[in-house]
Amino acid sequence: MNIAEAKVVAYFLREKGVQILKPTVMTHYFNRIQDSMKKYWNDPVLSNYNGKAFTFKEVAESIERFHIAFQTFGLKKGEKVALCGRNCAEWGIAFLGVATYEAVCVPLLNDFLPESVAHLTDHSESKVLFTDKAIWEKLDKSKMPLLEAAIAIDDYEILWAKDERVAKAKEGKDAAFTAKYPNGMTPADVHYPVLNMDDLAIINYTSGTTSAPKGVMITTRGISSNVEFAEHIIPHQKGDKLVSMLPLAHTFGLTFEFLYQISAGCHVVFLGKIPSPKVLLQAFQDVKPYMLITVPLVIEKIFKGSVFPVVKKPSVQAMMKVPFLSNIIKSRVRKSVLSAFGGKMRVLVAGGAAINGEVEWWMRYVKLPYAIGYGMTECSPLVAYQVPEKFAQGSCGIIVDRMSGRIDSEDPQHIVGEIQVTGDNVMRGYYKNEEATKAAFTEDGWLKTGDLGLIDKNGNVYIKGRSKNMILTSNGQNVYPEEIEDKMNNQPYVVESVVLERDKQIVALVFPDQDRISQEQLDSNGVAEIMENNRVHVNLLLPGYARISKIEVMEQEFEKTPKRSIKRFMYK
Repeated sequence: MNIAEAKVVAYFLREKGVQILKPTVMTHYFNRIQDSMKKYWNDPVLSNYNGKAFTFKEVAESIERFHIAFQTFGLKKGEKVALCGRNCAEWGIAFLGVATYEAVCVPLLNDFLPESVAHLTDHSESKVLFTDKAIWEKLDKSKMPLLEAAIAIDDYEILWAKDERVAKAKEGKDAAFTAKYPNGMTPADVHYPVLNMDDLAIINYTSGTTSAPKGVMITTRGISSNVEFAEHIIPHQKGDKLVSMLPLAHTFGLTFEFLYQISAGCHVVFLGKIPSPKVLLQAFQDVKPYMLITVPLVIEKIFKGSVFPVVKKPSVQAMMKVPFLSNIIKSRVRKSVLSAFGGKMRVLVAGGAAINGEVEWWMRYVKLPYAIGYGMTECSPLVAYQVPEKFAQGSCGIIVDRMSGRIDSEDPQHIVGEIQVTGDNVMRGYYKNEEATKAAFTEDGWLKTGDLGLIDKNGNVYIKGRSKNMILTSNGQNVYPEEIEDKMNNQPYVVESVVLERDKQIVALVFPDQDRISQEQLDSNGVAEIMENNRVHVNLLLPGYARISKIEVMEQEFEKTPKRSIKRFMYK
């Protein structure tokens, strides 16, 4: 095929909604990390908020000690090691020790139930488990027959061992380290294997908003591709700091709040657990992060709690109609929000769920440097992103480098269809689950994301909802619950909602603002009246076939995954 023919084919594919894979150079993420270690040897790289900090030198030495212990213990390349604990610098060091040894890391969410942790440790065939002491005490060892050792993730103490080899490995690692490096380890001693791009690197069990966890098999190539893209599109440097609050047991937090950050000398500060808004805002003031990576819920709470009560006052609304005064208001709101994030934030990235439409409008109106990413564990995790300067409101960016995307639709720009992708980021499959793996891919090898959307002529991807959530009405109309929820969540006294079908009718489950209800001393009848008014108002914004027939008020907040996505399957 000549160049002219290739251009014709590319044009045809774009018209069909296929976003072409963009070939770019890719560096192994181990290369980047070892280069950072050599360059920033004595600089801090990982620390616990208000706790211990580690330099690149200390991290490199700990990794080497892990390698010595693993070798003595008899752990082999490709064998599995599970990590289940709260976010902390020690978790990150243990991960690097396992990964650079070329064992397979199995990150497990520390808020999984004990029986789930035991089951997934066994299912993954993990030989070693790094975990919190409190979690270990609740686990049943008989449910993990392949496990040979359990190690405390905060201080690397041996919690349990099947035989004495583990104890000997731990006791002898310091002496072996000293013998290997009698004059101390230097930057020149840091060398990690890089001829393993297509090897299995991680088995990541999804938390699941619609089903039970599946073990996503992620390769080193997938991780490296994501880190490469981040380095290219969101550059950072020595001295930049980041507050890490997303679970390291998820690829989003692992890749973009940890691996990508340390690959260029950034200093990552771990909060340890999901903090209260007060603690989170104080952490921003103390750390002054250059970047914020979060889920939309955090941003929405800041806007609904601090911004909206001010900008929605009648006097402020009137001032916004005067150009000069409007610019002053925009400037003050922008400055206030950036100040709340520490004052040094250059970019705000949200992902994991769609952001509230009204909140996004205000973010754009006051010119916040934000972008909404789109990803999934099965893509290590990134599928789409765009820099703030080019970001199209309402979209989730364009298909990222080394990936191609398409819409399974006759008219990808106007008719909603499933988003399908292929490329370096895509998983190998689901661990020990051939049936689920086969179901996840099309006959020609594209990953079926399960998300419904459109791709416009400029390549921007717009998500309309999950295919499993879509409601097909009796007259054949497609209803996307997420679009209704976005409108419902903007109504008075509504914190969040779930829209679903019951008895061929559309019903909205609503969790109300309990603090406001308490402050105003509203009884159940008062709340019911407000919700009925909300239902009427939202229905005026919807086509007839998509209107809500009933609102059910929830007494408890919806159950969430660690990414703060609602576990929708619990409310069918």
